[in-house]
Amino acid sequence: MMFLFPPGLLLLFLGLWYYRRGSTLTRACRWREARQGGAGHWRCAACGAECDLAPGRAPRHCLRQQ
Repeated sequence: MMFLFPPGLLLLFLGLWYYRRGSTLTRACRWREARQGGAGHWRCAACGAECDLAPGRAPRHCLRQQ
């Protein structure tokens, strides 16, 4: 039974990595599309960061200055 523990732990780690691989630590960021800046202009309601992306795409990373 003990021989199942290391592969199970590895599978758990890989599953968690796969689940979280598309995001970063953006818990505090609240991205809103700012229409006055044109198509693809985004502004964070929490920290005020702004970025321009291609239309149809949304920001996935926090741009706060730390």
